[in-house]
Amino acid sequence: MIKENQRLFNQLHVLSDGILLLLSLPVAFWIRFYVIQGGVITITLDWYLRLDCLLTVAQLFTYAWFGLYQSFRKIRLRKELPRLWLAGALDMAVLLSVLFIWHGVHFSRMTFGIYFVLSSGLLSCKRIFLRTALRYFRQHGYNLKHVLVLGSGQSARDYLNTIRAERELGYHALGYLSARTAQLPGDPHYYGGFEKLDALLEKIVPDEVVAALELEEERWMPQIINGCEKAGVKLSIIPTYARYISSTPQFDELGGIPMLNIRRVPLDNWVNAFCKRLMDIVGSLLLLAVTSPIMLACAVGVKLSSPGPVIFKQKRVGRNKTVFYMYKFRSMRVNGRQDTGWSCEQDARKTRFGAFLRKCSMDEFPQFFNVLKGDMSLVGPRPEVPYYVGQFKEEIPLYMVKHQVRPGITGWAQVNGLRGDTSIQERVEHDIYYIEHWSLLFDIKILLLTVFKGKFLNSEKLI
Repeated sequence: MIKENQRLFNQLHVLSDGILLLLSLPVAFWIRFYVIQGGVITITLDWYLRLDCLLTVAQLFTYAWFGLYQSFRKIRLRKELPRLWLAGALDMAVLLSVLFIWHGVHFSRMTFGIYFVLSSGLLSCKRIFLRTALRYFRQHGYNLKHVLVLGSGQSARDYLNTIRAERELGYHALGYLSARTAQLPGDPHYYGGFEKLDALLEKIVPDEVVAALELEEERWMPQIINGCEKAGVKLSIIPTYARYISSTPQFDELGGIPMLNIRRVPLDNWVNAFCKRLMDIVGSLLLLAVTSPIMLACAVGVKLSSPGPVIFKQKRVGRNKTVFYMYKFRSMRVNGRQDTGWSCEQDARKTRFGAFLRKCSMDEFPQFFNVLKGDMSLVGPRPEVPYYVGQFKEEIPLYMVKHQVRPGITGWAQVNGLRGDTSIQERVEHDIYYIEHWSLLFDIKILLLTVFKGKFLNSEKLI
């Protein structure tokens, strides 16, 4: 029943999107020429309506291509809405490019601008409303996806805890099969051992079977796969090593043999790496040009504030564990703890001018040269000194994963408040999320958050 309901829901979802898109252009036309003053109609509405039909079909295909018609259980709102606006922006860019080349008819660009904002806004509001309604119904026992869990170990517990904590996802555990009974979250019904799977699938007909086996239970997997395929029931498998892999693993293929790459790094793709490096070079050159008068003033201030060099160079660990010198304006008096010392807010080693530089984050400006050299990126995990890398890699799980990409001046952890004396574990989790979900848009988002949250470049308290 859930499959039929989902199919009907998807059809209505696409149909309602199409209706909203079709209505948005004539409304945008009315706003442009009858609400906003000064508009001159050179192309009549019927031309816009003809184009509207083609544009609506194109946008529905683009939305499908961007994965916007997946089940709401599979994609969160915070990911869906950016995809929606990006898909709309892509279609607008293509449309305006075509109209620019096609000189025969002069459509109003402002009308299309209004259309883009109006249509994307309406579709966003529709999705927010649908999710709110679905969350309400699912929390009250409707539109549920009934699952049978195989296993009773830690993976099964984690899965059951998740679907209990996030009721809006709409999953309900009918029960579980396992070699032994166990006290599981939600106290699901115990149906017996794995050998009862075939008969049970004929009896209860779940919407999905979730195999969360432990290592010693893996021998049952061929029978489980055969049983689910014979019964025509969807099977999802939580690998025994799930806690060690990313949420977006990648499958490679070697001579017909599937190989699981446990950590997908988008920047391993040379096109992605080239685009990011190009953005770093262009961005660092522009920032150096803009900040050069400020840096000159900072250099004079540092020189007058205390004896010592203007630029403070410190060893940091970068991509592929390569050690490089990171540059900063010196904000402290010369001391012997520069490679291991962890400074605090009220550090007696700071100069008055150095404290001002740190407060305004201007001490970090010389790192634009690190970016230009290729030691660093504008966005990425913050680099640590070798002394702390040696310590943290023994204490923090997955700490060394951050060294698979260039370190950054700012990063996902920093714009989420993880700066200075904060949890290293949480920083690493944010860094790994960034590495696995990298995109140019994600970099731009982090740069904008860095500026508008007032945290520009001020990302750690190491000397």
